[in-house]
Amino acid sequence: MSTSHSDRLTHVDATGAARMVDVSEKATTVRTARATGRVLVAPRVVELLRGEGVPKGDALSVARIAGIMGAKRTPDLIPLCHPIALSGVTVDLVVTDDAVEIAATVRTADRTGVEMEALTAVAVAGLTVIDMVKSVDKGARIDAVQVESKTGGKSGDWYRDDARDSNAEDSNAQDSGVQDSGVR
Repeated sequence: MSTSHSDRLTHVDATGAARMVDVSEKATTVRTARATGRVLVAPRVVELLRGEGVPKGDALSVARIAGIMGAKRTPDLIPLCHPIALSGVTVDLVVTDDAVEIAATVRTADRTGVEMEALTAVAVAGLTVIDMVKSVDKGARIDAVQVESKTGGKSGDWYRDDARDSNAEDSNAQDSGVQDSGVR
């Protein structure tokens, strides 16, 4: 794992009080962040998502839109996040044998990063999947929500060690115009 980090909490001042970081002196740069997570579900949910659908409707489409909306509303949910102009948000959901895998990529050209927006997109998409399947699986749960990578800004690029290969695959798919169907 990359180890570029600050030796202090940036959202806490010298007295220990919470504060919003002043980014006015930072350069505007292109920044991206990718986050992933999953919703662990029962076999019946997988069967429904791969077939006739769940009782509330198209769970994956609703979760995708909810994730995008979540990214856009991050500063309303996370008190010290800056409201920034997002250039793009993608949320992909893939049904596997035991889960719905979620990946979100967020882009901006601004003075601060978009890691929180990517995490929020994944979390809100995951919560929406749970809402859509809870009549069939009350035990569905969100797992492993984490930042996989971030690019741009003063601290530079960062990749979770096991995320480097999947980021290269995602870039190749985006460059070729390939879009994931969401069901496997």
